[in-house]
Amino acid sequence: MTRTLRGAIALAGATALCLGAVATSGAVQPGAESARQDVRIGLLLPESKTTRYEKFDRPYIEAKIKELAPDAQIDYYNAAESANTQQQQVNTALAKGDKVLILDAVDAKSIQSSVQKAHDAGVKVVAYDRLAQGPVDSYVSYDNRKVGELQGQALLDALGDKAGSGQIVMHNGSPTDPNAAEFKAGAHSVLDGKVKIGKEYDTPNWDPNNANQQMSGAISALGKDNIVGVYSANDGLAAGISTALKAAGINVPLTGQDAQLDAIQRILLGTQTITIMKPYKPEADIAATMAVDFAEGKQLPADLVPTTVTSGSGQKVPANLLTPVVVDKTNIKDTVVKDGLYTVQEICTPTYAAACKEAGLQ
Repeated sequence: MTRTLRGAIALAGATALCLGAVATSGAVQPGAESARQDVRIGLLLPESKTTRYEKFDRPYIEAKIKELAPDAQIDYYNAAESANTQQQQVNTALAKGDKVLILDAVDAKSIQSSVQKAHDAGVKVVAYDRLAQGPVDSYVSYDNRKVGELQGQALLDALGDKAGSGQIVMHNGSPTDPNAAEFKAGAHSVLDGKVKIGKEYDTPNWDPNNANQQMSGAISALGKDNIVGVYSANDGLAAGISTALKAAGINVPLTGQDAQLDAIQRILLGTQTITIMKPYKPEADIAATMAVDFAEGKQLPADLVPTTVTSGSGQKVPANLLTPVVVDKTNIKDTVVKDGLYTVQEICTPTYAAACKEAGLQ
């Protein structure tokens, strides 16, 4: 073989190797495409009476999942406040082949057997907003005790000198929601010894109608002139409470949580004092990221789960706890408007135009 021919063969071989390397580096590795297509996530939310779940949580979570895994299959379930329905929905999700569940539990205790069933099937569970019992794999929420502390302090600040001159009524939320117990503990840590608590209620399923009836009963029992303030754990309860207060001709400091549109409007009118804003998008994005990482067989990075919490059933759970924000009349523009929850036009309908102008929104 001549030197020229040997050189030509060597050059052709080298070129083929280079082309092969380029083709390999740009190609999807065997199984990778099917792994992407196998990202199947069940999203289980607890109810729809609270406007956040359908308006914010669901679309934010689904959008982030699709951003991270465009071919992902998302199966959505809403339990409509029924713990039994949610247990059945977990069974359905497992039967469909969901590899990860993002679970916001209706009842943190009763869902434990379903969480265990998912765990036994090798399905990861991301506890969202509420910490379900059982072997959940990660948790994202806000610092719920801090929420209660902020609510309690805001109520004290609004009461001022009246703190010791009358009684307050406390509405702590649903007894099946572990967050409610943390809100309550945080609020009590601030309020105890500084105010007299005339009546205190749990409100199953966070039902505004029940809160309305409870508040009406408290007014009858305590007397309208003896109530100086009301602690409400969320805005849904505050809606029912404010109706009862208005019917009795009472306007006293009232707390809330979730930054619902109607709550922002009540704050503008002065019939609610504050709400707690827990920006939904950061929480939703973190949950979606956790779920996609799990679905793709990855370990969660330390910055995604910088702390741990202990569930009611004793498990140590990797967690990400975000910081809540107090919203009052003075910072609506710099919080809910700036964060994109609502536009000024959505808030400042004709009924609220004058109050918006006074607050500097228009």
